[in-house]
Amino acid sequence: MTETAGTIRVALVDDQQLVRSGFGMLINSQPDLEVVAEAGNGFDAVRALAATSADVVLMDVRMPGMDGIEATRRILEMSTSQAAARPAGPPSQDLKIVVLTTFDLDEYALAAIEAGASGFLLKDAPPEELLEAIRTVHRGDAVIAPSTTRRLLDHVAPLLRARTPEQNGHAAAVERLTVREREVFELIAQGRSNPEIAADLFLSEATVKTHVGHILAKLEARDRVQVVVIAYETGVVSPGS
Repeated sequence: MTETAGTIRVALVDDQQLVRSGFGMLINSQPDLEVVAEAGNGFDAVRALAATSADVVLMDVRMPGMDGIEATRRILEMSTSQAAARPAGPPSQDLKIVVLTTFDLDEYALAAIEAGASGFLLKDAPPEELLEAIRTVHRGDAVIAPSTTRRLLDHVAPLLRARTPEQNGHAAAVERLTVREREVFELIAQGRSNPEIAADLFLSEATVKTHVGHILAKLEARDRVQVVVIAYETGVVSPGS
């Protein structure tokens, strides 16, 4: 497939060749997606992404050698350094990492998110869900798989709530949100997208996007999935609520 303007460049990182091949065939069948790199472990992923630009990385969480958590951390650090070294000009699309996991690896998925991943997806997700997850994380306007994200965070909520203020420092930042920002914050924490939040609050999507930007800045959050983690840490969202 020849890359064209607007094509989302995807990197696949999984230690199983058959998994990479299957995902690759599916992704390359789409006119707006293209696989630009593959790797079978974290070391190879870091090397591949040092040499090839990608927009979204699908990252297996458990691999021999360097696992997906450490690879996520190193790749995002490298991406940040490369962005800082670029000449001034139009901002480029930030690299996003989606962790591929299974139901028995909740803690690994959370660790990967805290290492910088923008969300996670079950490895046995339907094909259309995988494709939409790539597009969703590239847009940056929703948390991937809200129901699965909610299940993960419900499971690890006691660990998040046990952190001291010195460990997270987010409670004071949440208090600085305006009333409207707090409403948007709570809806983000429920996994709502910008269009859904706009409909719920009778606002334009442009206004919601502005509020989201203010929330990310005030909470010093990297993206929306980190906002959800902060909501659990601070008790804004509780398991089963």
